[in-house]
Amino acid sequence: MTNTKLIPRNTMTQTATIIEIGAEDIPLHCPTANTPAWNYHPRVFLDVADTGEAKCPYCGTVYKLKPGTVLKGHH
Repeated sequence: MTNTKLIPRNTMTQTATIIEIGAEDIPLHCPTANTPAWNYHPRVFLDVADTGEAKCPYCGTVYKLKPGTVLKGHH
């Protein structure tokens, strides 16, 4: 992944980790190769095309499209 913005998890409030992604990160899967715990759980592909975000069912990480991101070939 290139130029991702990682917002760390706050364990006091138990908010999810949020990762901003761009069109170059599609197809998206969690965990990503750049994730420190890349082998933490099975790879799952996530669809962000419809809503602009997706949550991993295993670890709860939320992936959001960067503002203004256009996905080509998706309707």
